[in-house]
Parts: sequence; structure tokens; C-alpha cells
Amino acid sequence: MINSMTGFGEAQGEINGVTYIVEIRAVNNRYLKTCLRLPETAAFLEEDIDKLLRENLSRGMVSCVLRLKNAPANVLFDIDETALRAYIEKLSRIVSSANTKCPIDIGGLLTLPGIVQPALPDEEKAKQIKKMVLSITQKAIDRLKQMRAAEGTALAADLDNNCEAIKQDLEQIRTRNGVVLREYQKKLKKRVDELLADAKLKLDEETLAREVAIFADRSDISEEVARLDSHLQQFAESCEANTQAGRRLDFISQEMLREANTIASKAYDTEVARCVVDIKCRIDRIKEQVQNVE
Repeated sequence: MINSMTGFGEAQGEINGVTYIVEIRAVNNRYLKTCLRLPETAAFLEEDIDKLLRENLSRGMVSCVLRLKNAPANVLFDIDETALRAYIEKLSRIVSSANTKCPIDIGGLLTLPGIVQPALPDEEKAKQIKKMVLSITQKAIDRLKQMRAAEGTALAADLDNNCEAIKQDLEQIRTRNGVVLREYQKKLKKRVDELLADAKLKLDEETLAREVAIFADRSDISEEVARLDSHLQQFAESCEANTQAGRRLDFISQEMLREANTIASKAYDTEVARCVVDIKCRIDRIKEQVQNVE
């Protein structure tokens, strides 16, 4: 069964009183594109998280955010005391040589490059964080996939309803196709008889048959109807057999629209034209929905 590309998943875990929260959001996109936002203390996990996302998801714009809760200051950042002292000593010498009084703003010094740096965990703690974050990321992905599957079921039902409606319109077109030819023959014969009545001439049946044959060949839509019916069958099979059928369904829907346009160009009957309009409306709906299929 197909899956939607839209979904949300969240999971969290705790290490030494610090809560790690992973949130993953996904929307439709032609390809798989990931966007990660991690705190600087966990930036070393970016490659591992991205790999995990790509192993589990095939399409969509995926946004993954890692947040820390209840994290003490020593977990978030470090201050380079050596660099800070060097700044203070240099500034003190400048103030002294200028023979002036100028208080040194420590807060301002903290904004200088290299003073405040992200706190990097040691090797053992980094392993713990990596294990925890990847575990909750997988849980968040699983919940995202569950939501995608649920929305995919709703998508499949809507697509199936539209396909069934198209099949009903195709059946009407098939039934009407033979009737159109007979009606054209009658109208043509009646019109010609009216034109020749005053001249007291009789219509050559062979000529009439030739004109009807030309019209039948020009307006024959049996091949287009058969191909559209085949596309509908392929569409249904793809929905049932493949959870990642988005691109295939998109291609099939384009082919369905092409056949419908050809039928429309050959339609010489108002009833057939009405059915084709309904079919094209349904196909547009299908194409719109397919954009959300993974």
C-alpha cells in the first residue's frame, strides 16, 4: 500500500538529567531532501542522523530538529579562560599606557571570537549521547512512518474512488461509440437526401458507405479507450504492490491525461465529450493527490 510523504514523529530520552528531544517533520518533495538542526554540542552526530533518515525514507522534504532540555551551562558551552585573560591583559596595558580610566566590560569580551565555545563531550560521553540520540531518532522515524502509512491509506481510498469513476465514464464512452457511428450515418443520409430531393437524384449507397468509413476511422477511439483502461489497471496494481510508487503513479497519471486528451480531440458527440470532461477532472484530482505519495 502507498504511503504519504507528509507526517510527524517525536521521541525523547534522558542522560544524566539532560533530556534529548527529536522532532521530525516531512512534507512532499520530488526527491529526498533532509534539513538537520542540531545544538553545537551534538553537531558531531549530523552525518549519522542524516544516514539514518536516508536509510528509512525515500522521498520528501524532511526536517529533523534535536533539542536539549534541562541542560546545565557546562553541557552547552565552555569559556576559553586563557584567551579571555590574554584579552584582559592586553586591554589593561593599553588603558595603563593611555593614562586613563576605562572599565573593562567582561560581558562584551565574551562576544569576541574564540572566547565562548560549544562544550564538546569526552569520548565516553559522546558514545552515550550518540547511542541515545540515534535510538530516539529511530523511534521518531517509526512514528513518522506510521503517520505516513495512515495518510497513505486515505490517499489510496481517494485515488481508487477517482479511478472507479473514470472506469464508469469509459464504459459509457464504449457504449456510446457504436451509437455515434450509426447516428452519423443516419444524419448524413438524411441531409444528403434533403439536398438531392429537388434534383430528383438518388444517393449512391457506395459513396455513403465510403464517407461513413472515413468518419469511423477518423473518430475511432477504441485504442485510446483500451490504453486508458490499461493505465487504470497499472495504476491500481502500483498502489497495491509498492509503498514507494509516487514517481510511477505520477508517470501513469500523465499517460492517462494524454489518452483522455486524444479521446477529446476525436469526440464528435456531446455525450462522449461530457464524459471526457469528467474523466479529465478526475485525472487532475489524481495528479494532485499523487504529488503527496512517497
